[in-house]
Amino acid sequence: MKVAIWSDVRCPFCYIGKRKFEAALEKFEYKDKVEITWHSFQLDPYLKTQTEMNIYDYFADRKGQSREYAKQVHRQVVQTAKEVGLSFNFDKAVIANSFNAHRIIQLAKTKGLGDAAEEQLFKAYFTEGKNIDDNGTLLQIGISIGLNEEEVKETLTTDAYAEAVQEDERKAQTINVRGVPFFVFNDKYVISGAQSPEVFLETLEGVWEEFKKDASTISEGDSCSLNGDC
Repeated sequence: MKVAIWSDVRCPFCYIGKRKFEAALEKFEYKDKVEITWHSFQLDPYLKTQTEMNIYDYFADRKGQSREYAKQVHRQVVQTAKEVGLSFNFDKAVIANSFNAHRIIQLAKTKGLGDAAEEQLFKAYFTEGKNIDDNGTLLQIGISIGLNEEEVKETLTTDAYAEAVQEDERKAQTINVRGVPFFVFNDKYVISGAQSPEVFLETLEGVWEEFKKDASTISEGDSCSLNGDC
């Protein structure tokens, strides 16, 4: 069974949604049969990295609201994150474009490390207050999850995986992704947003039952196997 997830590492509810999905997956009997693929989605592709600006002023300016309103909104998100075991530290958050981070995720996916890259980039942005548009930070994260240092350096100094990021974003448009996180089960069923673990589990079980039913209807005739037996 396949689960495709569109996400941005600057999206707090993507990190929260990841934890809720993982909680459901732990309770799913056939979790070892689930293939998860992370897809890139930038909430603000035109955002300029601004290391000197704090997130409250950025949010207030963008929304046309007061700084106190911005802090209150973020306090609510901190509490929601805490409920799933995450520690958000918005006081340290760095306003940063996520495109290069997504390129590192795309590199990691080719090595089976997509989930590890997502996790460490989320942690770097929301908990550790690191600049996820800084080459040194991305190199450190890449090495920490097991990527080859030279491959990470090459990715960061070229336009490697830029097309892969853009292709994910084009695909998101074709399936009407309006926001993230966005979960697609077996290219058919969708969950939008950081839903509860119960909703995720119900969906996993329902899709699995349909998957089994579809598989059982396959009619097989005479054939040769991949090992040459006929």
